[in-house]
Amino acid sequence: MHSSPHRVSDVMTRAVVAVGREAPFKDIVERMDRWKVSALPVLEGDGRVIGLVSEADLLPKEEFRDSDPDRFTQRRRLPDLAKAGAVSAGELMSAPAVTVHADATLAEAARIMALRDVKRLPVVTAEGLLEGVVSRGDLLKVFLRPDKDLADEIRRDVVDPLFPAPVEPVHVMVTEGVATLTGRVRDAARIPLAVRLVRGVEGVVDVDCRITAANG
Repeated sequence: MHSSPHRVSDVMTRAVVAVGREAPFKDIVERMDRWKVSALPVLEGDGRVIGLVSEADLLPKEEFRDSDPDRFTQRRRLPDLAKAGAVSAGELMSAPAVTVHADATLAEAARIMALRDVKRLPVVTAEGLLEGVVSRGDLLKVFLRPDKDLADEIRRDVVDPLFPAPVEPVHVMVTEGVATLTGRVRDAARIPLAVRLVRGVEGVVDVDCRITAANG
């Protein structure tokens, strides 16, 4: 059983399709279509990630294929117009690549994706070498954890340490990811902490705390 927090290394895809700096436009599109991915890391040398080329980087070529943008559009969309004329991964890629390390928590990876508005992150070593890729879908895998595993972790890592001698046993039931806690305890001050810790167990969707104090 895997206790929280899960790490990027637990969910990332290790078999990664990538391209070199000189990869031509059509080859990039073909690889994305063949492997059903929306972005490809761009590598240099011994596998160091230098950028990422995504569908968004490729679309300007179609958008501006038969258009003659006015001067205002040219100024406002200069980066996209440059990509419309690009023919290789090095010209198309967004650089430097937004990356993450394998030992980062899923929360840290999710925060990077949200702040940088990206759908996937190359996973790199301390030297910048590619180890894998983690996507938004990968981060959601924790919600596939069986209810029994979640309940076992909550009992072992939260309930037993916080309430070693309850007035009534604290019961844990997890249904569809929602954890329900019931029982009576001596130390009411620990109840909010228990809720916070249970909510932090990866895979828990919500917490319904019905624990009461012995004098309540």
